[in-house]
Amino acid sequence: MKQLGHLYRETVEKLHQAGIEGAPTDALHLFEFCLGATREQLVLHPDREVDEQQAAFLEETVNRRLSREPLQYIIGTREFWSLDFLVSPAVLIPRPETEFLLDRVLGVLRRTGAAGQPILDMCTGSGVIAVVLAREKASDRIVAADCSAAALRIAARNIARHGQKGTISLVCSDLFGALRPGPHFAAIVANPPYIAVGDIDSLQPEVRDWEPRSALLAGKRGLDVIERLAGEGYHYLIPGGWLFMEIGADQEDEVYTLFAGREEGIYDQVEVLRDWAGKPRVLQARRKAG
Repeated sequence: MKQLGHLYRETVEKLHQAGIEGAPTDALHLFEFCLGATREQLVLHPDREVDEQQAAFLEETVNRRLSREPLQYIIGTREFWSLDFLVSPAVLIPRPETEFLLDRVLGVLRRTGAAGQPILDMCTGSGVIAVVLAREKASDRIVAADCSAAALRIAARNIARHGQKGTISLVCSDLFGALRPGPHFAAIVANPPYIAVGDIDSLQPEVRDWEPRSALLAGKRGLDVIERLAGEGYHYLIPGGWLFMEIGADQEDEVYTLFAGREEGIYDQVEVLRDWAGKPRVLQARRKAG
C-alpha cells in the first residue's frame, strides 16, 4: 500500500506533466473527494497508508482530470459567492466574472430603490445568479429561464439546496418565447452565450471539450443571443427597469452600439463596465422611464 504523502506528490506530478494549471490545488481537491484527506491531514499524517480500493478510486478519478475533464464536474460542485453549487456537464461552471456581474446588479438595485421588485434571470444555467439574488434579498420574486431542461434540473436542485424554492420560479424557454408578454420586471440579468463559433478551437480543453456548447456559442460573431436580448428585452422591463448582461471582453464596442445606438431610443444610461481584471465584462442599460 502507498502512503498518503507519496500518492499526493505522484498525483501533482502527473497533473503538472499534463499541463494542468494549479496542479497542487487540483490534487488537494481530488484527495479530499476520493480519500477524505484534507490539507491538514496531508501535512500531519503523510505516512498514512491508503488501501488498494481507495487508491484505485483515486487513480480512476485522477485519470478523468488528466483527460481534461473539469475538476468541478468530477467532484460535482463549484464554490461561488462563498456557497457550494451543484454542477454537471449540463451547465456552465460558474466563474468569477459572474460574481462581478452580480456585485454590480446588487449595487445598482439597492442604490436606485429597485430591490424587492420582480427580476428575470435569463439563461440561468445552474441557477447561481437567481439563488444569489434571492439570498441577497434583491427580490422576493425571481423568474429563472433557460432553454435546456437538463440545466433547469440542476438549477432546481440548487434552488432547493439553498432554500429558495418559494422565491424562484423556473421556466423552460428559448429566451422570451415562453414568457408572458408585458413589462413585468424591474431588472433582467443574463449570462448569455457570447463566444463566436470560429473561436471554439482556441478555448481551453476543459471548456472546448466538456462545457455545453449551447451555453457557449452564439453564431459567427458571438452576438446572436445578445442581439435578441437588446431587441426584445425592453418589452419585458418596466419603465426605468435595468438590463445587466455579461459579455465577451472583445465585444465592448459592438454591444454598446446595440443598446445605445437603437433607433427606438428606448435605452439610456448605457455603460460597459470593466471587471476586477480591467476587462470589459458587463453591459448595463436602463429602459427609459416614461
